[in-house]
Amino acid sequence: MDRFSFSQQDRNQLAEVGISTEEVQRQLELFARQDTFWDLHRPCTLGDGILTVDGALEKQCLEAYHKASRNGRYLKFVPASGAATRMFQALFAVLNEDPVPRLERLQERADGGDEAARSAVRFVKEAQRFAFYEAWKARTESQGCRLDQALKAGDLERPLRLLLTEEGLGLGRLPKALIPFHRYDDHVRTALEEHLVEAAHYVRNAHGACRLHFTVSPEHEDLFREHVDRVRPVHEGRLNTQYAMGFSHQSPSTHTIAVDEHNRPFRDAQGRLVFRPAGHGALLGNLSGLDGDLVYIKNIDNVVPDHLKGETLRWKRILGGLAVLIQQQVHAHIKRLRAVGSRNAVEDARRFVQETFGEAGSAVGGSLSAQRDLILDALDRPMRVCGMVRNVGEPGGGPFWVRNADGRIRMQIVEKAQVNMDDPAQRAIWSRSTHFNPVDLVCALRDPDGKPYDLQRYVDPNAVIITRKSLEGRPLKALELPGLWNGSMAFWNTLFVQVPTITFNPVKTVLDLLRSEHQPRGRP
Repeated sequence: MDRFSFSQQDRNQLAEVGISTEEVQRQLELFARQDTFWDLHRPCTLGDGILTVDGALEKQCLEAYHKASRNGRYLKFVPASGAATRMFQALFAVLNEDPVPRLERLQERADGGDEAARSAVRFVKEAQRFAFYEAWKARTESQGCRLDQALKAGDLERPLRLLLTEEGLGLGRLPKALIPFHRYDDHVRTALEEHLVEAAHYVRNAHGACRLHFTVSPEHEDLFREHVDRVRPVHEGRLNTQYAMGFSHQSPSTHTIAVDEHNRPFRDAQGRLVFRPAGHGALLGNLSGLDGDLVYIKNIDNVVPDHLKGETLRWKRILGGLAVLIQQQVHAHIKRLRAVGSRNAVEDARRFVQETFGEAGSAVGGSLSAQRDLILDALDRPMRVCGMVRNVGEPGGGPFWVRNADGRIRMQIVEKAQVNMDDPAQRAIWSRSTHFNPVDLVCALRDPDGKPYDLQRYVDPNAVIITRKSLEGRPLKALELPGLWNGSMAFWNTLFVQVPTITFNPVKTVLDLLRSEHQPRGRP
């Protein structure tokens, strides 16, 4: 496409945001391209890309984990900037109607097949099962409204307004991390608190220090800090832990330009270029800035109450220990190749790459020196160990073998939006997927000399996702950067491991909190 000419006003705006004109030109070219899809070769399956852990390997993993844990090598990274708006989407839809329908009208619509109405009706009828119910009840009563009576009478407007908006609890505008998820005998816990408790059991070192990092929206950071100040002493005392917590924001310089239907820069009513947050792939800089060694990554909404944490903790330790074991072998091969570089060393390393990471880096030729350099390049890069659960129909990505532009085939976590579903062959490969990505990663970020890798070197810059949105009633196209565990880690070494489904319990809508996995022990 022709390169776009920016006005001085545009250049001033780009300088304010911290984005170069060259980067914007690159993004505009990506919109115009038709080949941003990944080329699926086959799904990763058990024995072909997905590892199962037997008893002997589990023992080795746990031994390696406990040693690394005592030495303080682990850190936990939680993307937590998402607002809870989508979690309460069905309730907002009801509240935004004029007039707000009564419960009996919603029931009629639900009986007619209206899924949004059905969700709202179920929420109202089972309201007392939510961990935030008592706080909601207290707030409504402070405003002169008896919650139980109003819900029973089917009068929904005032209760929903006091639940979702700033007139009351404001849950619909909070980050999901600060929503009360679980009820215990004498308290309730937010999603953030469950991460604190969970981390104390597998990130804490021999001295009781436990390092966590949350990415947050700038407008929510004060709320995060206030909440942490309230709950930290409770959990530190109960768990004999000292939390070292960090917060960071997604940099505005990672935002991407929006375009119209003709791939021209989209402008708002004031004529300014429109930039949008570029998805979780923009958090690669936050991850890199931690200077971490072994980093667990997990989504904010995938937590369970204490009575179900056992399997999650066990598998966190297994994955963490496996990352240590594989990293030790990688570093040993690298050091041997650097020091010796003999044919035996090259062949041993080649076999290790083939058996551990699959086909990437295995097709080498030329002189012994050239083979050595290729194998070193295949080994000397960041690594991730990723838990994978059986595919049970949850929306999201999964593990696949993907053919790169250079013809090599690598293991990747692929989102559906990255696949050309208009191609019957690609659609058929996607449909044969057996496993799902729950975002259960352990990342090994340092080289054999203990130096952090430059993570930006291992990104596939073309692995973007184009989505359709709207602003001011006008359609636009938005560009998501390569996802944090998708294209941003495209050229990392990857190991997929099957983990039990019980370790994956996301909360995408408020009704997910009614699942037995999120209810107190003994309650359905």
